[in-house]
Parts: sequence; C-alpha cells; structure tokens
Amino acid sequence: MRHFKSALLLTAALSLSACGEKAKLPFSAGTGPHPTLPAPNKTLIPTVNVAKAVHWKAGEKPTPAAGLAVAAFAENLDHPRWLLVLPNGDVLVAETNAPPKPDDSRGVTGFIEQTIMKTAGAESGPSPNRITLLRDTNGDGVADQRKVFISGLNSPFGMTLSGDTLYVADTDAVLRFPYHDGETSISEKGEKVVNLPAGRINHHWTKNVIANADGSKLYVTIGSNSNAGENGLAAENGRADIWEVDPKAGAHRVFAFGLRNPVGLGWRNGVLWTAVNERDEIGSDLVPDYMTSVKDGAFYGWPWSYYGPHVDDRVKPQRPDMMAKAIAPDYALGAHTASLGLTFSNGAKLGDDYADGVFIGQHGSWNRDPRSGYKVIFVAFSGAQPKGEPKDLLTGFLNDRGEARGRPVGVAVDKTGALLVADDVGNKVWRVTKAK
Repeated sequence: MRHFKSALLLTAALSLSACGEKAKLPFSAGTGPHPTLPAPNKTLIPTVNVAKAVHWKAGEKPTPAAGLAVAAFAENLDHPRWLLVLPNGDVLVAETNAPPKPDDSRGVTGFIEQTIMKTAGAESGPSPNRITLLRDTNGDGVADQRKVFISGLNSPFGMTLSGDTLYVADTDAVLRFPYHDGETSISEKGEKVVNLPAGRINHHWTKNVIANADGSKLYVTIGSNSNAGENGLAAENGRADIWEVDPKAGAHRVFAFGLRNPVGLGWRNGVLWTAVNERDEIGSDLVPDYMTSVKDGAFYGWPWSYYGPHVDDRVKPQRPDMMAKAIAPDYALGAHTASLGLTFSNGAKLGDDYADGVFIGQHGSWNRDPRSGYKVIFVAFSGAQPKGEPKDLLTGFLNDRGEARGRPVGVAVDKTGALLVADDVGNKVWRVTKAK
C-alpha cells in the first residue's frame, strides 16, 4: 500500500509540470540595476517547470560566446559544485551533495519537492563529502592528475586560502587545515573555527566562506531554512545572514542579514559582493535573484519584503518596521535563475569584452515558465557598479528538448586566465578560453 501511495504521489508530482502560470514579461525585465517588479501572481499550485537531468552525451559540450572556446578540464566527478584555484595553479573542487535533513520538505508537498530535486539531479544520491585536487602537469588545459585532497567532510562547499591556512565551510561548521604549497592531500583532521546553523531542516545547506585581504576575518554565507518563513521564524535563527567570523577566537557577528540564500562571494576594490537566490512561488516574473555589494549592518528584506520594501504578505506576522529598513540590492540577475557562482574577472584573459566585470554561474530554475538560468553570464562594471545587460558567456546546458545536460554552479579564474565552471549535473569542470 505504501508503494502504491508513493506511485500516486510521484504521478502527481510529475503532472505538476503542466500546471501553474507563465511569465508575462520578457526575461530582460528582471535584470539590471532597476528590474521591473510586477504584482505577485500566486496560484493554488505553484509553477513547476523542472528540467530533467540527462547528462552530456559523448562529444557534447556547452556553447561559448563568440570569440571563446570551451573544453572539459576534468570529467567523471561526483557532484562538483565549488572551486578554488591555489597559488601554484592546482584546482580544488568540492564534490558534495545535500546532507540528511529529515525535517525538511515533509508531507505530500515535501515528497513532491524531493521528487523535483531528484528529477533535476540537484540533490540525488549521498554526498561524496570530499575535496579533490586537480592538476594540469603539462599545461594542455586538461587535469591529468587527480587526488582526494580532504575526505570525511560533511557536505563541504566553500573554500578559501589565507596564507598557509585553508578554510572549508562544511554544512555545519567552518574548519581550518594547514596548507603547504604543492601538496596533493591533507591528512590532518580539520580544526573547528565556528559552528554553523544546520540541524534536521537545513533547507539551504550550502555554506560559503571567504577571507579578507589580511586573513583577520572570514565571511560566511548561511541561507534561510525555508522559502518564505513557512517553517516558523524560530527556525531562522542565525540564518539568511552573512556572518563575520574572527578565525582566531571563533567569535562571530552578523555582518548583513535578510539575504534569503547568499552563496557566491567575491571582493572588488575592498568591497564584498554576493550572489543571492530570492524567493519562489509568487510567479514566474518574481522575484529576481541578484548580486549586491554587502554593506555592514544592512538588512535586505527577507522574509518580510523583497527588493527593498516590496511586501511579501505570506509572512506572518508582518513587520513594517523591518520593511522600512530594507535596502534594495545593486543588480538583478533574472527571476528564478538560481545564481550561485560569482567571481570577478581579475586575471581573466578572455578578451577586452570580459576585462572588467563579474562571471555568474546560474544553476537554473524550477519555478519559472519558460525556464531561466542554466548558463554562465558576464556582467560588466563601470567604476564601482555593474552596468548594462548581462552577456551570455556559456550556454547549451539545456538540450533541444529542454532537458538539463548540465547545471553550472561555481566559477573561478585559473592561473592562466581561463574561466573554470563546475557542472554538478554534468559531473565535469569546464574550461573557457579565448578562441585561437
């Protein structure tokens, strides 16, 4: 009987792909410094338009922008999500997946959500819980050495190197490891720097970490425990924040808050920037994901409002006092794009068009019709701020049937100036170069 009910629920979940509303605005309306924000379009059944994961066939690869080329840097990985390029040119990749979170997405709705995630290849299978080192010994743009660098982690994600210390953000703690240039593995057990919110819900489980210039502070992203507060605000304690951590003392403070799911982090001229996934289920045109400079002490709205004081009336009780404090982000990246990876173009050698700006890895939508994301984009900067429209840099992750051959996550500029892209559904790391 239990299997029969599961089959019925599975049928219901898959049939949802035909339900919901459609975008009324062009995708470009939800991008740039001043996106169009229409009225919410709530429906009884939310739009479900997930791209089924089918992976890359032999010989297939993404499509680069004109003047660029792409090839596989590493293949046959296991959910590669995040990247760190070491000073000697070695590349660390976090092979990771969601930890057990038994109280997240429970009941019929939860079963449907989990089915969607598995169909999308986003959270299928146990986490490898390791960081792998990739080395290109002959300079041909392909990693010919692969070593398990650190194993036995707990859904690791973010990594940052400060001096001779490597910091790794597990789902429940930031750990530190001694690092020596050129080594291919670390056997020492990580030393805990600070505990991070996790637990039995742990809805947004990916945690990222970056160090400031002198290594005196770490900045850690912690996503919310829900879409829009539906698990109760008590479950959000310490979440939807960016923490500032003293790595010596382990003490932390909230640096910025009201960020539903901040993931990518990067420095530009001493200013911290982040890429943020905004909320779902109020229409295909809402809410744009965004990137923003992160101001010390600033509140960005979640859960009570979005893009400044735009109210989300699903959240009870309302907090007009908090909505009045909410500031708008700097630049919209399109509704439901799942913008995760962020790296500035410092050191990139992809041509003048990509000399000054930021690369963004967009994992792709499930709550928008038509689909959005599933690509890597570039946003140019002018002075301190982004300008103009996003430029597609790497596309083709969806095939002609709308199935996901891959889904980009982390992005990083390697020592030669090429752009590396972690593809967690394709199980590859792609390398984008200037065409010869």
